[in-house]
Amino acid sequence: MVGRDNNDPLFLQFKEAQASVLEPFLGRSQYAQHGQRVVEGQRMMQATADIMLGWERIVAIDGQQKDFYIRQLWDAKGSAEVETMDQSALEAYGRICGWTLARAHARSGDRIAIAAYLGKSDSFDRAMASFAEIYADQNDRDYRALQEAVASGRVTAEMGV
Repeated sequence: MVGRDNNDPLFLQFKEAQASVLEPFLGRSQYAQHGQRVVEGQRMMQATADIMLGWERIVAIDGQQKDFYIRQLWDAKGSAEVETMDQSALEAYGRICGWTLARAHARSGDRIAIAAYLGKSDSFDRAMASFAEIYADQNDRDYRALQEAVASGRVTAEMGV
């Protein structure tokens, strides 16, 4: 599709939406369509949602009926280069990310209950920091395993893309 003219393309991305990983524990979603569940969650948590955001159930190329959510394909998203940040910039970036995540979660639930659950101590902060360190260590191990698989020829990878 195009917008104003042929120099203003609009690409829509269809992404399959499967059952939530939480369904075995919490039961089925209130939404009959998995794509709608994803879209409603995004609308709830994002300050500004994609105006093209939607959902559809279709018969896919494999002949099976599947749920999808649709959004604009826009790869011009900015990203912070954390590897070039000094300590103060990295601390500021961490505060911004934490604030953004907290805001999204406050929009999705009962902010008073969340605040009460977290309490006034630093227990949650320390638990999250510990999880982040363990996750980073696992990420390093996974990356080394991938490098070894590429070096041995078990996996093919294209570098510098």
